[in-house]
Amino acid sequence: MANLHPVEIASASDAQQLLFKKVEGAFGAVPNMFRTIGHSSAALESMWTSFGALGKGSISPALGEQIAVLVADINRCEYCLSAHTVLGKNAGVTKEEMELAQRGVSNDLKVQAALDFAKKLVTQHGQVSRDDIGLVKGAGFSDAELTEILAHVALNIFTNYTNVAFDVEVDFPKVSLS
Repeated sequence: MANLHPVEIASASDAQQLLFKKVEGAFGAVPNMFRTIGHSSAALESMWTSFGALGKGSISPALGEQIAVLVADINRCEYCLSAHTVLGKNAGVTKEEMELAQRGVSNDLKVQAALDFAKKLVTQHGQVSRDDIGLVKGAGFSDAELTEILAHVALNIFTNYTNVAFDVEVDFPKVSLS
């Protein structure tokens, strides 16, 4: 049972309603994660605008989703793993590629470098070396892309912690943690 119940959209404030309409426009419904973080319009706006900003970035949506499933698995967030598996498929990533990414593996060397870096960011709490950064840049990532990988990791930690801490009910087809 949820540790914090999702906001009932019908009784939401005007500010919450406005943000929920934006989320609904993108998803066709308001997923439980957004309804739960939506208790605070500021927190919801922070989460929602971060997704929008990164969607305009230079790394591909496919890579963003592969990073998301890896971070979700590391942080034991079944909600994000399930949601981003769907979003990854929508971005053109195969089921096999998503399963590999969940374990931090890719057959594409450039994607592998990004996943390795993302994993180090999470497991080493941001304490990466110049050599770690050099490996990602050596794989062909620009400074802008490097910072976006970090931003994707940070946003996914925010969403993972939201769902794990508040025990948000998964409203996507469930994917099992590894």
